[in-house]
Amino acid sequence: MSRVCELTGKGPMTGNNVSHANNKTKRRFLPNLNDVSLVSETLGRPIKLRISASALRTVDHRGGLDKFLAKAKDEELSAKALKVKKEIAKAQATA
Repeated sequence: MSRVCELTGKGPMTGNNVSHANNKTKRRFLPNLNDVSLVSETLGRPIKLRISASALRTVDHRGGLDKFLAKAKDEELSAKALKVKKEIAKAQATA
């Protein structure tokens, strides 16, 4: 399982551990990923995603998964999230 947020594309970053003696060793900064089920109001069912904590706050701030995906750029979304975005758009177009 990759360590990449399915909604924002946020992934691991690299940097250094710096000791008191100013020795530098490589390290990785991993995103805070959580497995969550977000309910789509349009589809009426939950969608399981692996997203970062900051993305979860952003989804709440924008008013739900449907509104977040409407504004999200396609290149940042995972294949699963992109599929859900297209399903939501199709359901909204027919309704």
